[in-house]
Amino acid sequence: MKHDFMSHDLHLPELTLRGMLLGALITLIFTASNVYLGLKVGLTFSSSIPAAIISMAILRFFKDSNVLENNMVQTQASAAGTLSAIIFILPGLLMLGYWQGFPFWQTFLICACGGSLGVLFTIPLRRAMVVNSDLPYPEGRAAAEILKVGSHNGGEVAKSSSGMADIVSGGAVAGIISLCANGFKVLGDSMSFWFTVGKGTTQIPLGFSTALLGAGYLIGIASGIAILVGVLIAWAGFVPYLTNVFAPDGGATAKFAMGIWKEKVRFIGAGAIGIAAIWTLITLIKPIIEGMKISVKSMNSSAAERETHRMDTDMSTKSVLIVFAIILIGLVATFWDFVSAVPISAGLMWTLVVVGVIVALLIGFFVAAACGYMAGLIGTSASPISGIGILATIISSLVVYFIASENNLFATEAGVQFATAMAIFMTSVVIAIASISNDNLQDLKTGQLVGATPWRQQIALLLGSVAGAIAIAPVLNLLYQAYGFTGALPRAEMDPNAALSAPQATLMTTIAQGIFNASMDWNYILIGVGVGVVAIIVNLILKSTTASLTLPPLAVGMGIYLPPTLEVPLIIGSFLSYFVGRYLIARAKMRAGELAEYDVEQSNRRGVLFASGLIVGESLIGVIIAVIIVLSVTTGGGESPLELVGPEFESTAGWLGLLAFVFAAFYLVRRVVTHKFDKAEALAMKAEQEQAK
Repeated sequence: MKHDFMSHDLHLPELTLRGMLLGALITLIFTASNVYLGLKVGLTFSSSIPAAIISMAILRFFKDSNVLENNMVQTQASAAGTLSAIIFILPGLLMLGYWQGFPFWQTFLICACGGSLGVLFTIPLRRAMVVNSDLPYPEGRAAAEILKVGSHNGGEVAKSSSGMADIVSGGAVAGIISLCANGFKVLGDSMSFWFTVGKGTTQIPLGFSTALLGAGYLIGIASGIAILVGVLIAWAGFVPYLTNVFAPDGGATAKFAMGIWKEKVRFIGAGAIGIAAIWTLITLIKPIIEGMKISVKSMNSSAAERETHRMDTDMSTKSVLIVFAIILIGLVATFWDFVSAVPISAGLMWTLVVVGVIVALLIGFFVAAACGYMAGLIGTSASPISGIGILATIISSLVVYFIASENNLFATEAGVQFATAMAIFMTSVVIAIASISNDNLQDLKTGQLVGATPWRQQIALLLGSVAGAIAIAPVLNLLYQAYGFTGALPRAEMDPNAALSAPQATLMTTIAQGIFNASMDWNYILIGVGVGVVAIIVNLILKSTTASLTLPPLAVGMGIYLPPTLEVPLIIGSFLSYFVGRYLIARAKMRAGELAEYDVEQSNRRGVLFASGLIVGESLIGVIIAVIIVLSVTTGGGESPLELVGPEFESTAGWLGLLAFVFAAFYLVRRVVTHKFDKAEALAMKAEQEQAK
């Protein structure tokens, strides 16, 4: 199947006007939904797969639509699920009292320029991290399978029908469970079993996300074990220890333990992620440089050569330099506009502008590599952008702190406020870069699997970044005027309990204020750096002694940092994939026929498709529920318009959610292991592989 998609006719339309318009419309809608959910609960949804589904449904009415055009639409629209991560930091300017709203041009330029830089920075990473890497890219693979089975390619119709049945089955299971859990509230989305350890306490967490179960099935056992190690370090190590140390006289409660994790242990995770990201970048330097040399060579090739090798061709050097120059002008303009509002000398203004742009560029390239790697490891939705945001906030704050102290800005309270705001503004660019790079490599992996042209995908994502940036400021202003944010209300008579919590923005603003007020506790970040160093050493030892087992240090840091109920489904999915795979191999050895290996391949393909369906179902229902919530709230309704039960049903809903999750896992395994061997399909697979060789 892979060979057929890799040999597309060169004249199939990819980047079309109708596709760009459809992608822009989906981007605007999904950006608005993501901004609301991100400010409310601190989570956003990946829009690649829903965009692919919508694109196929609409473009199917055009006779000449094809898989490559659909891929471009999802590439462009995926910016909505990622660029909206700017809300993790930008509301901090209102919490500081520095902004009284979101100025359109400053907000637009920060998002558009940062997002576009995220695209440019991942161009030299494509070869090292997509083409020549074995990273699983779970959502990229899932989107590719959706696009493949949704297309019509002659001899592939039978396989597409079979594959669509697996995806639809997974989507139906996940969609129904997600609707009952996140819409009707009759199923719980997690459970935690708390128990005491001396005066302290800790938990055994359970999360019931079927999308993360599917993503876990795709990421593999190594990443699953590493995340499990991180969870154990946090919840079997640091949380019980620290809750014992800081426990009040009556002993630690569950609420107290969660506070310890948020205020202390998460910073250990952030430190571990930081050092692991630096180490990952160091290990990637050689392949990145080699990839850049090949990319530059291909960029400067003739138009005929570029079209002949279109599936391995990035944007041309001239195009990259033109886009970069435009971005640089936009960044300088928005930084100047930001600092010129303060009565400081022209020399200090230009210093802050130049340093702000340079720091944003330097940190931005680092986080582009780190976020791209993390997304490839465990997927875009679970990748901890806010962890990278914490590190970027610290670095930006330290740089501004040095400049401010040298120029006596701390003499007044207004000077401290401006310095803190400047650090948050710089970090906003980095977050925009991180969010798009977090997504772009997933899109490029999808494109590689369906036979797309990288440079056309890069243009599509640039367009998506600009379209998403247009929507962010108006939506943020609308939500701010309607609800306000925790610590930032537009009107005195507003109810602070109804304000949007904006949890990541609150955290990063608190960190920046802690640095400028000299109240930041560095111990936990340094402990995290130590944990990360140990994880790196263990991984190196494993690599040198075993060929099959590794312990990705970034995944260990994410296990400490991410909410445990998000990690448990990933871990379970990865273990299911491993044990099912071992069973299939053992069964194939018993068959011992010439085509036995294709029995394993057929079954594995069915597992990938069903797991992809789980991601699809939850993603689509997430989008639908988000739209319903936004419409309900804007028309004066409640924030849970579909809820059927009250708080008293919470305990029962938790157990029902557990049963539903177990059913989904069992059904996934059953569909894979009961797959009937198809000799005709096996012969076709064999012929394709021989032809590819």
